[in-house]
Amino acid sequence: MADIVMPKLGLTMTEGTIAAWYRQPGETFVKGDILFEVETEKVTNEIEAASNGQLETILHAEGSVVLVGEPIARMMLEGEAPTQAASAPLVSMPENPTSRHAPSARKLMAEHDIDPASVVGSGRDGRIMKGDILRVIATPLARRIARDTGKDLQVISGTGPAGRIKAADVLAAQPAAAPTPNDVTHETTSPKITVPDALRMATARRVQAAKRDIPHFYVSRDVNAGPLLHLRASLNAETSTRQKMSVTHLLVKALGLALHRHPALNSIWLPDGIMTLPEIGVGIVTETPGGLRIPVLNGADHLPLDTLAATCGVLLDRARTGRLRNADVSGGAISISNVGMFGAGSLTPIIGPPQAMILGVGAEQQAFRPAADGNPELRREINLTLAADHRLIDGADAARFLSTLTELLENPLDLLRAPESRQTL
Repeated sequence: MADIVMPKLGLTMTEGTIAAWYRQPGETFVKGDILFEVETEKVTNEIEAASNGQLETILHAEGSVVLVGEPIARMMLEGEAPTQAASAPLVSMPENPTSRHAPSARKLMAEHDIDPASVVGSGRDGRIMKGDILRVIATPLARRIARDTGKDLQVISGTGPAGRIKAADVLAAQPAAAPTPNDVTHETTSPKITVPDALRMATARRVQAAKRDIPHFYVSRDVNAGPLLHLRASLNAETSTRQKMSVTHLLVKALGLALHRHPALNSIWLPDGIMTLPEIGVGIVTETPGGLRIPVLNGADHLPLDTLAATCGVLLDRARTGRLRNADVSGGAISISNVGMFGAGSLTPIIGPPQAMILGVGAEQQAFRPAADGNPELRREINLTLAADHRLIDGADAARFLSTLTELLENPLDLLRAPESRQTL
């Protein structure tokens, strides 16, 4: 008999949440079958059987948070005789037919009174995932408008397929009536405490540990964004079906090229030492219904802009629909967090371990600066704030990197060229 343990799915993973069991005690499986599913703060992973066998006992049920390396079940290897303990599981598993669906999906279905039979699952064997329910409830734009306007989606009737709420439905919905003086009461209500779900708790622990354990320092500067924005407008003015460029796409490309010119910074700090990464990747902090996710675009230094933008679109869609794969969140020494679309002037970000840097990007602002002739000139600027890990990056290194990044953004034609060749990382 052998233990099945919580796998380590990332360099800094310390625990995982069991999202689903695909086999019950007494059931057999062959090498490559999916046994269970693990959720981390980054991604959901399907775990395959490493050999043929039979599941004997389940030690931790769905929803349990388990440390890496801890046993979560026991199995009999092929050819072993069954034991008496195999007759009953240590953990009673629910017999509800909906239990095979992802816990987060079951929660949303219960909250919105959605019949599982009406949802097409995108998971293995038709398993309903969180992203499947989000697509049924409302479109991404409708959810954003509802959040920004304070409207409750649960009281809005959708006009889309199967009653899906569209942006027009949210815009047409009447806002909640303001209370009249006669409606106002002076009753005192008690504060409400909500227990965070497992993923939120994992994220909280990770961010807290990052701020505590990583000696952050910051360098910041305002960048003339006029040339970059002009290039973006020119690229998007084409009437072809080419991928539209966003400022974030151009920033990701610039970060990749800057790291290409500073290869010593393409490294991360690990307990065993400093690891130099074989490829240049840039993480993109992404807002999703389940919290922040950071998919990583690898090859940011050499991918053509069109390919880079298309790949970014695929990664962000997977992040927002809960379909990120482990390969989608692996690699990268740096990430970017762009809050410019929210009007924030600047951002002082927190590094996501095991990465070594993160760039905070603010909104475009106008400012008068001295021109070459000494007269004031109106410029379009964005603020960049680079957070760096002082264990392996010194202040001068970070300042030089930010200077290179600024040069690329203020002379953006270099983003259209292939990177200069170099010896090794």
